Amino acid sequence: MQAITPVILCGGSGTRLWPVSRKSYPKQFARLVDDTSLFQATAERLSGSACFTKPVVVTNSDFRFVVTEQLSAIGIDPGAILIEPEGRNTAPAVLAAALHLSRKDPEAAMLVAPSDHRIPDRESFRAAVENGRAALEQGKLVLFGIHPDRPETGYGYLELDLANAGPATTPLKRFVEKPDAETAAKMLAQGGFLWNAGIFLFRVKDILAAFERYAPGLLAPVSAAVDQAEVDLGFLRLAPGPWSEAEDISIDYAVMEKSDALEVVPFDSGWSDLGGWDAIWRELEQDENGVVCSEGATAIDCEGSMLRTGSEAIEIVGIGLKDVIAVAMNDAVLVASKDRAQDVKLAVDALKKKGAKQAVEFPMDHRPWGWFESLVVGSRFQVKRIHVHPGASLSLQSHFHRSEHWIVVEGTARVTVDDEVKLVTENESVYIPLGAVHRMENPGKMPMVLIEVQTGSYVGEDDIVRYEDVYARGQGAKG
Repeated sequence: MQAITPVILCGGSGTRLWPVSRKSYPKQFARLVDDTSLFQATAERLSGSACFTKPVVVTNSDFRFVVTEQLSAIGIDPGAILIEPEGRNTAPAVLAAALHLSRKDPEAAMLVAPSDHRIPDRESFRAAVENGRAALEQGKLVLFGIHPDRPETGYGYLELDLANAGPATTPLKRFVEKPDAETAAKMLAQGGFLWNAGIFLFRVKDILAAFERYAPGLLAPVSAAVDQAEVDLGFLRLAPGPWSEAEDISIDYAVMEKSDALEVVPFDSGWSDLGGWDAIWRELEQDENGVVCSEGATAIDCEGSMLRTGSEAIEIVGIGLKDVIAVAMNDAVLVASKDRAQDVKLAVDALKKKGAKQAVEFPMDHRPWGWFESLVVGSRFQVKRIHVHPGASLSLQSHFHRSEHWIVVEGTARVTVDDEVKLVTENESVYIPLGAVHRMENPGKMPMVLIEVQTGSYVGEDDIVRYEDVYARGQGAKG
């Protein structure tokens, strides 16, 4: 039995789950319904079985270290991580992965999956994938459809050709765009319609032939981007020049909706794309009044609502709420009617117009060595909490406009200041004068946490001269 190579698409922004999901740290990396992120759950679902090879991940440069950190945390070694120079939608991403895999084996089977879906029943999903295998031998492109349990208007649908249904797959009759409520109700009552999950299974040679037939304009720029790709710290960076010439288009529009070789595997064991806070509310355990509360949240006389806090420093209390979503972060709070959950993206648009950084920037800034968050920011100072992974190291650097004072609160730091190197343990501190060449490292086996107080005329992240960096970042790069 030939193993299938999972291709995990990991570049979306997830604005409908703002303020937990933002452009700088989108929903696939967040822990929304349990202790693992959606990306980690996807990788686990597509690993640990003889039917799958190491996954190929397609992401962008901003997320590359988050991807490796989260995979490492669950013990998964990826086969390749392809870095998109810019987002060009799913068609170029899938084509790049197929071209990459074709170099080794054009007969290989690949399963394309978004990284931000929730499918709790791992074994049932793997069984569904096995159901699609037979169609591959006929050169078919396989889609996965979800049995609907409500007249959902937020998903596209697949209409099945039931007259020619097979034992494992059914031919696709047509795609149906997101319907209005009346149409969705009629399709649910009629039967034979499934939600389009956006998950695909096909052989490399067959999807490449489909691109050649239906989207030939993508082949030249994407092929050149793959051919000219450069290896960088284990990542494969697609060439930005030709990549920028690729059309920004989804694989549905570029190929699937034009193909006459589509088969559908029905799946009914639980699925959600978690496309809004109403979907999160449905996935989580509710009390007898239909209320979901996170730790740090209290509901008094509420019904059908969700109260969530994303900060250990914030308590959120709701009184007399009905069908309301309330989500509190350190720097932003969302309060919305549950039936307006799909409109949360309007909040992001409004904040962008105001120039509010909360629209796109997450309060916790992730770096290859760990993360930091700003606790207090003034006109001439800033206070940060910095978390450094075991064995990790920040770059050797200096600043033009600020000095720094570091206080270790957990673990031990190895600190370099000009020619001096010393260990700084819990409840000890060190001063970094303006202009001093310095570095912090975590030599231990546990995370190291320190509080950093910056003072100076400018405390922006781009005030940095980098001399050495194990992560090969250039001047002006953050952290």
